[in-house]
Amino acid sequence: MPQTVRTIQVGERTIILVGTAHISKESIEEAKETIRQEQPQRVCVEIDMGRYQSIQQDSRWQDLDIIKVLKEKKGFLLLANLALAGFQKRLGADLGTKPGEEMMAAIQTAEEMGIPWSAIDREIQVTLRRAWAKSNLWNKAKLLASLIESAFSREKLSEEDLEKLKEGTELEQMMNELADFMPSVKEVLIDERDRYLATQIFLSTERKVVAVVGAGHMNGIETWLEKLARGEVSPDVSDIESLPKPGWFAKSAGWLIPALIVALIVIGFFRSGTQASLTMILRWVLLNGSLSALGSLLCLAHPLTILGSFVLAPVATLNPVLAIGLFAAVIEAHFRKPTVRDAETLADDVTSIKGFYKNRITHILLVFFCSSIGGMIGNFIALPVLASKAIG
Repeated sequence: MPQTVRTIQVGERTIILVGTAHISKESIEEAKETIRQEQPQRVCVEIDMGRYQSIQQDSRWQDLDIIKVLKEKKGFLLLANLALAGFQKRLGADLGTKPGEEMMAAIQTAEEMGIPWSAIDREIQVTLRRAWAKSNLWNKAKLLASLIESAFSREKLSEEDLEKLKEGTELEQMMNELADFMPSVKEVLIDERDRYLATQIFLSTERKVVAVVGAGHMNGIETWLEKLARGEVSPDVSDIESLPKPGWFAKSAGWLIPALIVALIVIGFFRSGTQASLTMILRWVLLNGSLSALGSLLCLAHPLTILGSFVLAPVATLNPVLAIGLFAAVIEAHFRKPTVRDAETLADDVTSIKGFYKNRITHILLVFFCSSIGGMIGNFIALPVLASKAIG
């Protein structure tokens, strides 16, 4: 067998792992050929039902309500999804494949042979939200930077490069680099999913199972399968199927900056009088509003969206329930309402910077993101400015 196909005995059961690279032609053929040769009683596939349905339904974006997504505080999540999807699709186009094609090929082969199949991956939304929730502010910034870089990167990979990624040494190096760069993200994206995938495979009761998974998960899955077989760990994965509970700081962080700003202005009033406090308010409004407006301007937003970002940013800062990004996005959506064509071309538009700006759905997302970041930076700059005025 190729080194990317591994047979594991779990008691009297035989589990055959097929390690794939997600945009590799060779992986597609390897997955199909292994299923045909082994004729298992079940095929397990590293995909969740949400991704499976989205691949099946080409019109999935036509029902997207961008403002509803933003109101539900899923804007960054959607942006992350689109950035990753665009990166994978762009690489796949270079190699003549589609992201997830090897998983769909495995499912199709199983159906043609009358073999039942299971989607064994954790829902992508849960994975991304856990990665975000478990990251500190610095790791969140690095995660966003990585996503932006992947969205706009023009990197090209050859089929040979992809096959190297399935080799043990290459994979170990990548895992070590990810662990050093973003340990909390590596824990959620790799370690937790190793456990989740292994548990779903283990819970399949058939005597012979073929599991088609990313090559980077093979070692972890094998380790967890051995632990499950020996009874060292429980097959209960409910602890990694939900978001971690926020601590007291995370719950109060949204009110911390508004409280500090108000406190500093009040201190300035009592120490230096009305004129000083009014000067402080003006400086804060200019910093907060102008940088939020600059964020909208960089997205080539409508002039009234830029003006709205400036005027409403201070209001949003003082009430964390509100969000300047949402205000700006709603204004932009009013003047540049997404069309059916934007939904139809979304999957292709996310593969380029020009597409991100041209498509009204992603344009609104960019306005939401950049105006939010601008307002946040404005507040961080304003705090020491206000502090020096209040104390000086």
